Amino acid sequence: MATEIQISFDANDPPKLAGFWAQALGYVQQPPPPGFATWEEFAVKNNIPFDSVDDYAAIIDPDGRGPRFLFQRVPEGKTAKNRVHLDIRPGLDAVARLVSLGATRVREHNDQTGHWVVMLDPEGNEFCVS
Repeated sequence: MATEIQISFDANDPPKLAGFWAQALGYVQQPPPPGFATWEEFAVKNNIPFDSVDDYAAIIDPDGRGPRFLFQRVPEGKTAKNRVHLDIRPGLDAVARLVSLGATRVREHNDQTGHWVVMLDPEGNEFCVS
């Protein structure tokens, strides 16, 4: 049996970055735990300081097949190329939609190994679209 995984992103603005990736992947915001109507209610009940509520955001596959994505606030900005990146496969026609959501198109690659577009998410994390 395979091990369940979570993909974690360091972020400057976790809710905003989670929103971008939710739209890019067809994911949804993770609902609050059972017994809580909202994440704010969960935070109050668990004595999470108001200024820390947006330090985390998570998105999930609504069909339950893909991994959970966690976005966590960190004090430092991105300083180097990712050593790991996502390859998403919505088709190259999705590049314009991703740009409209806040992504940046970096370059296109097309040779005998394949055809894809290298992009940056709104916080500069590299990903590829094919």
